[in-house]
Order: sequence, then C-alpha cells, then structure tokens
Amino acid sequence: MTERGEQRERVPVGASAVPRHRVRLDQPRAPRRSRLPEYDPEAFGRFSERIARLLGTGRFIVWMTVIIIMWVVWNVSAPADLRFDHYPFIFLTLMLSLQASYAAPLILLAQNRQDDRDRVTHEQERKQNERSIADTEYLTREIAALRMGLGEVATRDWIRSELQDLVKEMVEQRALFPADPSHRRDEGDR
Repeated sequence: MTERGEQRERVPVGASAVPRHRVRLDQPRAPRRSRLPEYDPEAFGRFSERIARLLGTGRFIVWMTVIIIMWVVWNVSAPADLRFDHYPFIFLTLMLSLQASYAAPLILLAQNRQDDRDRVTHEQERKQNERSIADTEYLTREIAALRMGLGEVATRDWIRSELQDLVKEMVEQRALFPADPSHRRDEGDR
C-alpha cells in the first residue's frame, strides 16, 4: 500500500511498468484524429455549384477572353524587362491548364448534386402520382357504386311520369265507364 491507501498492481518481472489500457467491448472506441483536413461537404458542394454556374455563363467567357488578350498583348508589346511570360506563353498555358483541372471536377460535382436532387424529386413525384392514381381509382369505384344504387332509386321524374300515366288511365276509364247516379247511395246520408 502507498501513502494514500491505493493499491498498486504488481508487475511481473520483465514486464513494462507502463500500464496498458484494456479494450472494453461495451464502449465505443474514441474517434481517431484524422491527419486529413476536415471540411463541410454541403458547403463545398454549394461552392462548387456557384463556380459551375459562373463557368457556364457568357460573362465568364468574355472576361476570360479579355484577360487572355491582355496577357498576350502585354507579353508581346511591353518592354522586355517587364514581360513575365515570353512568346510560347508557357505560364499562360499552365494557368489555363490549372483552371481547367479545377473546373472539370467542380462541374462534375455540381452535376452529381443536381442529379441527386433530380432523383429525389422524381421519386417524390412518382409517389404522388401513385397516390393520385389510387385516389382516382377509389373515386371511380365509388361513382360506379352510386350509379348502381341510383338505378334502383325512384327519382322525381320517374314518379311524375308514373303519376301522369295513372291519371291518363283514370281519365280513360272514366270515359269508358261514366259514373252511374244510382250508385250514389251515400249522398242522402250526409
């Protein structure tokens, strides 16, 4: 025992005095520190979409053309000691290659993000169409059931036509069989 009352674990002879950490299976491992820089993929995706939108405009092409023309004119007509890229314009070629090497992956990333959005939108529209079709089929069945039920119900027009037919029959019977005054026995009882 030490002065504080703690017990020290006895280390076998020849073993290291550095305590080993036991691997606990009931707890998750601590996250490792990555040597790679961390970034927000969503923010990077939005940035790539902005760049792709810029690269796809006429404004970019006009400005790029103006810069290249100024570059070439400067390096051809400026005094020799102020020129920074002589005739074969190797530095200009390097800059354009660098711009193209970054632009292509950014454009592809923006297209992939747009494809993902289109896929999600397409899936939502497909589900909405399925619900609409199911609702339409249900309403069609309900209307058919109502029509079948109404086929057995007496409508106002049908009752009116039946009553008119009965009135015609009564008029015809009265014409054929006029009322006999001798059959009026109950008139004196009143």
